[in-house]
Amino acid sequence: MKKIYFNGEFISLENNDFDAILVENNKIKKVGTKEEIMSLKDDNTEVVDLNGKTMMPAFIDPHSHFFNVANNLLSVSLEGCESFKEIEDRLLKYKNENKIAPGKWIVAIGYDDNILEEKRHIRKYELDKILPDNPVIIHHKSGHNGVFNSKGLELIGVTNDSEWGYGGKIEKINNETTGFLEENAFIENCKKVPLPKIDELLDACEKAQKKYASYGIATLQDGMFVDELVPIFKRLVDENRLYLDVVAFMDKKAEEEITSAFSENIKKYKNHFKLGGIKIFLDGSPQEKTAWMRTPYLGEKDYCGYGTMKDEEVFDDVKFAVEKGYQILAHCNGDRAAEQYIDAIAKVGDNAKSIRPVLIHGQLLGVDQLKEVKKLGIIPSFFVAHVYHWGDVHIEHFGFDRAKEISPANSAKKDGVIFTFHQDAPVIEPDMFETIWCAVNRKTMDGVVLGEDEKVTVLDAIKAVTINAAYQYFEENEKGSIKEGKFADLIIVDKNPLKVDVDDIRNIKVLETIKNGNTVYKA
Repeated sequence: MKKIYFNGEFISLENNDFDAILVENNKIKKVGTKEEIMSLKDDNTEVVDLNGKTMMPAFIDPHSHFFNVANNLLSVSLEGCESFKEIEDRLLKYKNENKIAPGKWIVAIGYDDNILEEKRHIRKYELDKILPDNPVIIHHKSGHNGVFNSKGLELIGVTNDSEWGYGGKIEKINNETTGFLEENAFIENCKKVPLPKIDELLDACEKAQKKYASYGIATLQDGMFVDELVPIFKRLVDENRLYLDVVAFMDKKAEEEITSAFSENIKKYKNHFKLGGIKIFLDGSPQEKTAWMRTPYLGEKDYCGYGTMKDEEVFDDVKFAVEKGYQILAHCNGDRAAEQYIDAIAKVGDNAKSIRPVLIHGQLLGVDQLKEVKKLGIIPSFFVAHVYHWGDVHIEHFGFDRAKEISPANSAKKDGVIFTFHQDAPVIEPDMFETIWCAVNRKTMDGVVLGEDEKVTVLDAIKAVTINAAYQYFEENEKGSIKEGKFADLIIVDKNPLKVDVDDIRNIKVLETIKNGNTVYKA
């Protein structure tokens, strides 16, 4: 089946001028004038009139957690709760509406202590009063910490005598655990919470794909693929349930088990799934003051956050990735964590460039560090929407002068650094137009312009989530622009982002998402 699209505006990103395209066999066969393209029409050609709408490349998600997006659909959302009372109401409503039996786990997601009127984390004492008969875990919106109630702590084996070593924290008050766990201590203990039934998870993965597609995303990421996910993804792949491309980055500790299970998916797609490489965490979250900084947080005498891996461990993992030919993604929010990663890559040597190492988040990546980033071929993927969602918190934690340089995209552009943007879903929705809006306007929730000098053009923001993102995945010859020979991964939107007022970009609607020439979402 052939398809011709015409009578619209096209954003190609390849500097070529045309007003119609022909799609055939999942790829963009031809671009040109309406007359040229219509001359290729035959009896098997569907002609689509865009009626003045805009067609552009589908978005490519440079970093998120696909499985967590799916799993969260089976959890209680605490998004937007502004008090412990609201958290209590949400939890009790969920338990009652779903008739949750005593002893069954209740998992909640998305609370943010930064907006709670109590101005602190809820702890096991409050959760025990709300749900005394169920083990409970509530995940912080950042994904870097959370709280268990007493039954939950008992089942994961955390007691008053439990301690955590480097890169994590089990909070205690008067030698008693509070239920609050941070960084590695939280992440590792989360694995002990049983997952929902596999059929429920498979259905949730279908809904998660629809969510991504509704935002115009045709390629997405699972940014921390652990061994517990192997049976779920085996079903997804073997039963051909994926229709968007999913790139997974493995927990190195599980690399052997994962690659054994997916030997046909190593660095190449089979049934829309491929293993892209490995992922490591080097620090935490700036809004939770666990990002590892070179200088102390504002108002702290000498506290700079902390790292989660030792220097030799980071070097070993980068070296391992280079030897295996895997791409490596490193979570680095603070400038000290970025320094640790940069130093490890430099120590490994020039061969590291071949794997296009990625620095994930880069909130506080220093402008002074960008020249070394460029030299080493590191791709920073900025969580630029932090400017809007937590910019005001960053001002509190770092002061305005330091906060205005978070996600230094324009400085990166000036230094010739290829960068991408992401949303870290499910931390926030995978809304690419909101991200483009954030990068162009850099306004906080309180309306403060945070980093006038770090604003980028609309075109550069679009490139960060299309052609640059394709480059990040080694797919620049296949995706990311409207060009003959590339896959027909396209979206139709109601307004041209290059022509609307910059304040209106976040209101652009995705009307249709096309993957390999096939419509996978229609508004």
